[in-house]
Amino acid sequence: MSSPSTATQIFTGDGNIDFVDKRRTAYWATLAIIVVCLLGITLRGFNLGIDFEGGTKMNMPAANLETSQVEETFTKATGVDPEQVQIVGSGDTRILEINSKRLTQGQIDAARQALFDAYKPVNSAGQQTPDAIGDSTVSESWGSTITNRMLMSMGVFLIAAFAYIAIRLQREMAVAAILALFVDLITITGLYAIAGFEVTPATVIGLLTVLAFSLYDTVIVFDKVRENTAGYLGNKRMTYGEHANLAINQTVMRSISTTVISVLPILALMIVAVWLMGVGTLKDLALIQLIGVIWGTVSSIFLATPFLVSIKNRTKECKEHNAEVAEFRARLASGETAEEAEAEEIEKERSRAEAAAAQRRGTCTERPAGPSGSGTSWRPGHNN
Repeated sequence: MSSPSTATQIFTGDGNIDFVDKRRTAYWATLAIIVVCLLGITLRGFNLGIDFEGGTKMNMPAANLETSQVEETFTKATGVDPEQVQIVGSGDTRILEINSKRLTQGQIDAARQALFDAYKPVNSAGQQTPDAIGDSTVSESWGSTITNRMLMSMGVFLIAAFAYIAIRLQREMAVAAILALFVDLITITGLYAIAGFEVTPATVIGLLTVLAFSLYDTVIVFDKVRENTAGYLGNKRMTYGEHANLAINQTVMRSISTTVISVLPILALMIVAVWLMGVGTLKDLALIQLIGVIWGTVSSIFLATPFLVSIKNRTKECKEHNAEVAEFRARLASGETAEEAEAEEIEKERSRAEAAAAQRRGTCTERPAGPSGSGTSWRPGHNN
């Protein structure tokens, strides 16, 4: 009878995929991704929206406009080169957006009049009017305030996440989860820097959302790890890492299902709200969520639990247990039956317990020797 396929094992939770033992490969691949992302952040930086840097944004119905022509008209009217001219949406809902440094009211009025004279945009009622051209301006001080609040919210989130996992599960699990979250943060922000995607407040909201999603997925796996490793020190058949690897296999299908269910409405949001309706804010929110949900699932499977195993394997009790498991398996390989090996382990444990108890009793009954070195006690005024 043929063995079930890997896909079937993943689906049923009976898989034996060795995620933990291959963690070094995952670590090296992650390190390479982190280096590339950090280089992207350092060399390219972020394409911050006007909410962070300050500036002016103008928009109007795109119709059949060419961005190069609109850019030329805007520059002639204001004397300022726009930072970005783009068209978002599709069909009749397409919107043309112009981003530039902060303009004076006079420059905005001049740009609006020039754009109206050149392209005659219409409003929602089908009337040609300069009011069809919208504008918004954000000061540099406001952008600085938004940036500081963004960093503060990120710090509060990470601290709260660490505290929750440390209390809810274990301290080692909290450390592993935070390490995985930092990898998520660097990877997602690095991708934004490399691709040049615009960073807006909606992007930050989406980032915090997907970090929380990744944390939720990690906690699900860690909860199963905690269940599998309860009393693991008394089990000589499996190491902590093997118990943790079993937990990943038992929850991997749940992680994949959660990801698929989460991605479907995000894709619907991108298609309907962004491609059909041209809502730029929803585009920023949907894009960061799509990237983050997919990567968050990858990190919760391939990084978070392997991080935990690497941390646990450095503890004294886990090292001793791993050695005991290796010794147990060596005896099995030499021809002993499992019952014989387990009986010998039980006898060793009993001997160690009796020795420890005898040592404790000896410590409690021992009395200090007198001045002569004999075992008699000495009291002032009594010389023997």
